[in-house]
Amino acid sequence: VQLQASGGGLVQAGGSLRLSCAASGGTFSRYGMGWFRQAPGKEREFVAAITWSGASTVYADSVKGRFTISRDGAKTTVYLQMNSLKPEDTAIYYCAAARTLGSNPIATLSVSSYWGPGTLVTVSS
Repeated sequence: VQLQASGGGLVQAGGSLRLSCAASGGTFSRYGMGWFRQAPGKEREFVAAITWSGASTVYADSVKGRFTISRDGAKTTVYLQMNSLKPEDTAIYYCAAARTLGSNPIATLSVSSYWGPGTLVTVSS
């Protein structure tokens, strides 16, 4: 069971990036998935999550209205479209998966066994 994030890079403030998280080795089509990030010297924080069907999403207040989480038709790849990027969005972004997000997707994903290596996003001012 593997999750692989990609799409990070260097972008100027105000720009956009799209991150991808591809799942393999398991039946992730039925898993809820999400994104977290960790900036240098800071704790990991939740960014966004999506249910297995894609019908429900949740966002951190800091990214609401700028970031959009979605998943493909096969439901094995999750995307994070990031617009209007700010220098404070600079971080390593990680994707995670859980069998069910439940009533507290942040807590559920945080303790999940399914995490992928991160992808670095750097936003220059």
